[in-house]
Amino acid sequence: MRAQDVMSAPVVTVGPEIPAKQAAALLAAHGFTALPVVDEDERLIGIVTEADLMAGRIPVDPRFRRARRGPRNIGDTVAEVMSSPCTGMAPGTDLSVLARALLDDRIRAMPIVDGSRVVGIVTRGDIIRTFAREDTEIAADVRRHLEIYGGPGRWKVEVHDGNVRIVDTYDNETDRHVATLLAEAVPGVVSADVSTSMP
Repeated sequence: MRAQDVMSAPVVTVGPEIPAKQAAALLAAHGFTALPVVDEDERLIGIVTEADLMAGRIPVDPRFRRARRGPRNIGDTVAEVMSSPCTGMAPGTDLSVLARALLDDRIRAMPIVDGSRVVGIVTRGDIIRTFAREDTEIAADVRRHLEIYGGPGRWKVEVHDGNVRIVDTYDNETDRHVATLLAEAVPGVVSADVSTSMP
């Protein structure tokens, strides 16, 4: 599965000059966790997240005597609060690589770029939604892809918790390999196994 299979597109972006409050309103209105920041040529220059917008904006409650009060650096524009530079990944990036980057870097969203132009975004939630797909939906998608490749009636497909078991009426190593790749490209598939008979 590739980034382009699960990304949200078109993506809502912001420019660096817009007020931080306006960016916060966009996040709140759409339920987003981050917005890619682009320049006038739509090139990725940063990302503004919920955390970026929250930092320093919640004043200490004066009713708490021990509350520390210190200088608060609050940026007025997206340029003043965004994270930059920002990493983006290509639409063809393997979803496992993208998911590992989200986890390793402890980020919640990855802009998807064609060159440096933002074409989509993938969040942790987008990836989780693929695993939440019903087995019947996954099986129907796998069957459709296999029928396009090898014709109708040739394949038997069973899916349990995203694990796909495919039986091919023919014994062809190349076709088994292609069937595995086609199945693994379907959102929600955890693993795929192709054989010539059911156990």
